Amino acid sequence: MTAEYFMVLGLLGVAFFAVAGALLGYEKNISGFGVVVVATVTALGGGTLRDILLNKPVFWIATPEYLYSTYAAIVATILFVRYLPHVNNFYFLFVDAIGMGLFNIMGIEKALISGTGMLIAITMGVTTGIFGGLIRDVICRELPSVMRNEPYASACLIGGLVYAALFTLSIDYIWCILGSLFSTVFLRLGSLKWGWHLTIFRKKDFKNQSD
Repeated sequence: MTAEYFMVLGLLGVAFFAVAGALLGYEKNISGFGVVVVATVTALGGGTLRDILLNKPVFWIATPEYLYSTYAAIVATILFVRYLPHVNNFYFLFVDAIGMGLFNIMGIEKALISGTGMLIAITMGVTTGIFGGLIRDVICRELPSVMRNEPYASACLIGGLVYAALFTLSIDYIWCILGSLFSTVFLRLGSLKWGWHLTIFRKKDFKNQSD
């Protein structure tokens, strides 16, 4: 069952991230093959880095079904935007959050299967979850979401910690997945709706300080 769950999560993850990449390409008025490039990099970038770091065969080369899922999602998004052009930013944010949550779980799972400890697995989950979006934002000349003070990488981290806690308590596997996914997506979308921010450094206002 673990292999089946992993495959399903992977196919859904690349599909959601492909949709997110295609929607950002639409928002940035990227036309033609450029949309396909942005969407494909978004969908496959994080998992590719994960497999390279773990010294494993790159997932979409070893299992071409991931490519089929990616391209099918891109085509579906293009058709959706073409015939329903009134697409607001909510669609992008929603699918990006779900894709990030799914890839976060995939990174954790593959690291654990490879024999790493939980700390490395959580780190690999964060890396897998954010890297495709990071490349996408750089290509589209956007300030990467991970560089902003809203929960993004930290949402993946919390999702990873939830997974680790449930895993340690020997909770059923499906609940580890759902708990991690819900935590990541809730924190990401909640930060956008309610304006949650993470501020580590606070600059002092020297102008208002008396001599």
